[in-house]
Amino acid sequence: MYLGIITKVFQNLPLEEALDTVTSLGVGAVELGTGNYNGTEHCDPEKLLADEAALSRFRAALEGRGLTITALGCHGNPLHPDPAVAGRHDAVFRNTVLLAERLGLQRITLLSGCPGDSPGSRAPNWVTCGWPTDFPAILEWQWREKVIPYWRECAGFALSHGVSKLCFEMHPGCVVYHPPSLLRLREAIGPVVGANLDPSHLMWQGMDVIEVIRRLGREEAIYHVHAKDTALNDSVVRWAGVLDTTPLERVRERAWNFRTVGFGHDALYWKNFVSALRETGYDDVLSIEHEDPLASRLDGVRLAVQFLGQCLLADPPDEPWWT
Repeated sequence: MYLGIITKVFQNLPLEEALDTVTSLGVGAVELGTGNYNGTEHCDPEKLLADEAALSRFRAALEGRGLTITALGCHGNPLHPDPAVAGRHDAVFRNTVLLAERLGLQRITLLSGCPGDSPGSRAPNWVTCGWPTDFPAILEWQWREKVIPYWRECAGFALSHGVSKLCFEMHPGCVVYHPPSLLRLREAIGPVVGANLDPSHLMWQGMDVIEVIRRLGREEAIYHVHAKDTALNDSVVRWAGVLDTTPLERVRERAWNFRTVGFGHDALYWKNFVSALRETGYDDVLSIEHEDPLASRLDGVRLAVQFLGQCLLADPPDEPWWT
């Protein structure tokens, strides 16, 4: 298992400076955003696909520093009920697939998105309760008419271009936001659908992340992993719960906040996290995502690299030496 960094945290820097920062931290892998909610500061598929010289310079910037790409990330909402928004986000997804093909990558990270509640909707409608009966009816319409048809076609497109792993982040606000919804999409579409396991969103929803790893691991459905922590503000949770629309910058008022790895859960927790992944057979990247409002860009990533370096186990043995 090894560490990677999502370069979005360094979007204030040009590509080569961002990559130099990554290597200075002793990390040899990156996850690059390709648009939609991620921005295109470091990787613009439309431009790279249209300009062979630009693509060559992009490759050289990575290869010259010994960096590998773990995934391209195109997190957006191609199911948005506004056709203009959906169209833009769908185009980014398709260009990301085409760029992944050019780069020899088999996986991209993304969100499932969320449709509206009817053909005439103007905004997404995230359904999270089973009563009144309006809500389950909306949910079934979304999956039947929008979610499954769209992602089935997209899966075929991805597979036809060599992208065999669509790594969905289980993110509140999207139809895929927890393991049951991820597995529902996987059952409907096939094994091209798997998890980009980001524990931070599962933590505040009250899930046991280790149990999630074990159960998804039995399905061989963990394709990529993000390393991001969350801290609960117990005094707020006790009287307001965890469904919080307070702006992210109002840290003291929120029920939960994204934190640098190690500042929400301790080392034993993260060692168990790594061990559980290894038990499932996952021996791939932990891609550090920094969104801590209390830590600077560089300090947050630096601390995460140092902390996770202590939590990673040694390479697994070549043979059972203990027998």
